[in-house]
Amino acid sequence: MSRTPARVTQADVARAIRAAQQCNAGQVRITKDGDILIDPAPQKQREQDKKDIAERRRIVL
Repeated sequence: MSRTPARVTQADVARAIRAAQQCNAGQVRITKDGDILIDPAPQKQREQDKKDIAERRRIVL
């Protein structure tokens, strides 16, 4: 019995998660159809993130 190919690969998921982290997205969803949806973070969360960054005096990279 042959297996059908995956609709979403592990590499696709990893790529979507990295993209979501770079733009501070709220969540990554994968539908049954294989669509990868990146939802934005709620406005309150984005404002809190900006406030946290503004309160730091020094950012070490």
